[in-house]
Amino acid sequence: MIEGRGAELRTARLLLRSWRDEDQLPFAAINADPEVTRYLGGGGRPLSNLETAAFLDPLIVVRGEDGRLWTPNGRHRLAAAKVLGLKQITVLISPDESLAYRILALNTEKAHNLKDRSLEVIRMARNLAKRSGRERETQFAAQFEAAELLTLGIVYEKSPRFAGGAYSAFLKKVDRFSDQTLTVSLRQRADYAARLMEIDARVKSTIAALQARGFKSPYLRNYVVARINPVRFHKAKKGDTAPPVPIGQALTRMAAAARNFNIGSVSNSDLAWVAVGAGSGD
Repeated sequence: MIEGRGAELRTARLLLRSWRDEDQLPFAAINADPEVTRYLGGGGRPLSNLETAAFLDPLIVVRGEDGRLWTPNGRHRLAAAKVLGLKQITVLISPDESLAYRILALNTEKAHNLKDRSLEVIRMARNLAKRSGRERETQFAAQFEAAELLTLGIVYEKSPRFAGGAYSAFLKKVDRFSDQTLTVSLRQRADYAARLMEIDARVKSTIAALQARGFKSPYLRNYVVARINPVRFHKAKKGDTAPPVPIGQALTRMAAAARNFNIGSVSNSDLAWVAVGAGSGD
C-alpha cells in the first residue's frame, strides 16, 4: 500500500506516484501525439495544451439545465471526497457548456454497453439541440462517437427492452452523421427510429411463427434480422466511408423483406450457421 503524498511504487515498467506540476508538459505532449490519441475517443484528434489542461485537477464543472453544477471529469473523485467527509473541494467553473461534452467524448469511464451508450448520446444530443440547434449534426461527430447511437438512443427511449445488438451491424453500414442542423436531424432520426421499431415488430411476429413450427434456437432474432438486412453482403472498400445506400432506402428495403419473409425457407442448418457466426464473434 502506498502511503503519503511523496510515496512511490516502482516496477521494471511502471512508476506510480502522485501528480506533480512538472508532469503537465509531458502529459500534454502525449495528448498531442496522434499515435496516442487515435486510440482514444473524440475522433482521435490530438489535443492542444489548453485542452489537456481541462482534464487536469481541479475538477471542471458546468451548470446543467436544472441550474445545478455537475462535473464531466471528476465524478469518482467527488464521490471519494464525500466518503472522506470533505465539506469543500476546489473546482473550475467553466462558462463553456459544450466543454462538458468534449470531455465526455474522451472519458474512458463511459457507459460500456450499447443501450447505455446510445441513451447517453441521445440525451447529449437533445441538450445540445436546445443550445446549438442550428449547428450541423456533423459538427458534433466527435462527441456523439457514432451516428447509429443517435438512432438507437431514440429507440431505447421508447422501448427499453429493444434488441439493439441485432440491428447494430445493419445501422453501422447505413447510418451516417447528417449535414442538416441538429434540430432537423433529430426529427429525421425520430422517423428512422419509428420505422426500425415497426420492422422489429414484424421480426417478433416472424420469430413467434418460427417457434410455433418447432424452431427453438436462441439465435432466431439474429437469423431473421440477417435475412432481411439489405446490405448484409456489402463490404466497404478501404477508405470508403459512404453508405452503400442511404438509411431511408435501406429501411424501406428492410421493411419490405420483413413483410415478405418466407418462413417455409428456414432450416435448422441455417440456424446452425448463425450460431457458428455468433460464436466466432464473441
